[in-house]
Amino acid sequence: MNDTLENRLASGEAGAIGECYRLHAPAVRSYLRRLVPQQDVEDVLQVVFTEVWRFRHRFDPARSLSAWLFGIAHNRAVDHLRARTPTTVPLEAVSDPAGRDGRADGDALADRDQVRRALDALPDVQRQAIELAYYGDLTQREIAARLRVPLGTVKARTARGLHRLSRLLPPAAA
Repeated sequence: MNDTLENRLASGEAGAIGECYRLHAPAVRSYLRRLVPQQDVEDVLQVVFTEVWRFRHRFDPARSLSAWLFGIAHNRAVDHLRARTPTTVPLEAVSDPAGRDGRADGDALADRDQVRRALDALPDVQRQAIELAYYGDLTQREIAARLRVPLGTVKARTARGLHRLSRLLPPAAA
């Protein structure tokens, strides 16, 4: 029998789960940070590795261990999020947002509208790159993959778009 971590884990060797945790927990933790609230990451991580050990007999050592781990992590994260009860506040208890002087702050709405109009004035490819970066919270590498264009193209579109926005928008007040 092959002495790989995958085989040892599937056969139930006691030290295999510790080695699996040492090797894969940082990547699984990083993955979970994208799915569950920060304060819950460690709890969900422990559930994931408890399941890995409990259901090790289901793992096929010929398959990818990391893919199996991420599949379990995804399922446990979804379960965790479904089990949470969202905090609700009665509508009557919520007041209108107030500005620094105590009045409703319409300036923020005006600024948002001004930015939206400036974005609409950009060429589509520049606007798309900027929106994916700022509103979609994607890295330039992720944008390149999503748009199926070279990374350098995304960088150029973003830089040109930001430069054009700086000319379209008034300077921010300090």
